[in-house]
Amino acid sequence: MDPLSSLLSGIRAEGSVVSHAVLEAPWTIRFTDGAPLTMVSVLRGGGTLRLPDGTELAVRAGDTAVVRGPGTFHLADGPASFDRPHAEYEIACFTDSPECTAQDLGGIHWGNDPDAATALIVGAYRASGRRHERLLLGLPPVLVVSEDADVCDWLERAAVDAALRSAGSQALMDRLLDWALVCTLRAWFEQARSDAPHWYRGLADPILAPALHAFHAQPSRRWTVGALAAESGVSRALFAKRFTEIIGRPPLAYMTECRMDEAEALLSETDLAIARIARSVGYADAFGFSAAFKRHRGLSPSAFRTVTA
Repeated sequence: MDPLSSLLSGIRAEGSVVSHAVLEAPWTIRFTDGAPLTMVSVLRGGGTLRLPDGTELAVRAGDTAVVRGPGTFHLADGPASFDRPHAEYEIACFTDSPECTAQDLGGIHWGNDPDAATALIVGAYRASGRRHERLLLGLPPVLVVSEDADVCDWLERAAVDAALRSAGSQALMDRLLDWALVCTLRAWFEQARSDAPHWYRGLADPILAPALHAFHAQPSRRWTVGALAAESGVSRALFAKRFTEIIGRPPLAYMTECRMDEAEALLSETDLAIARIARSVGYADAFGFSAAFKRHRGLSPSAFRTVTA
């Protein structure tokens, strides 16, 4: 599994649902889920996002914004609406609120002039375990990716169609949101270039990519720098130098960090024996794994499992 797929495996739209709103200015929306990630796609019109620290950012038709939680944030038709009389709404998808059920998608019209209004699709994402934490560390408080009108039209049609078909509508909307999040993050990583996380930049590098894919496909293998260099078809010295330049740390340090992250997830999300976890992350025995885990995390695997239970 590649790094992005692995990190996204811990964050899903599972049970989270979508609100499709058509709003007539002036208005503000308060987002109160405290979700790790919230995605707002502007299908028509536009508005102003205000983050918890007061930062404001304009979003227009075709923009998809992904906001990192858990703070409460707001969206308004424009910056002036925050300080003048306006209609106030709240979206909290992790409640039983009727504004956030897949069956109601496409049926929420706040205001009475849809042709001159802003249309949004909003999805909030739940997290399970700890796998998503490394992904969040690589993201800014908010990121925005722009799409053309055809994509927006397709997304709106797909969302409304899913809502109108009661059988399987929730599962369909969950998968639609998951797909949209992956596409948005990949597009942003491509645009971010030097600001993208080191591991993503490594996957885009023609020398490092083969080795990174090989390592993440078989993390239990007893990898050496020489073996990784062989996957990339370059010398050990060249590989180690380039790896440190692009990733920001030597190959062995990167592999250890990835293994410790995976071990944390397995310790907190499963009841697998520590010896089995050790083998799955590339250690020959539980003793060596336990020593490495304590050195890097400050707790033994058993103690870590206890405090995160």
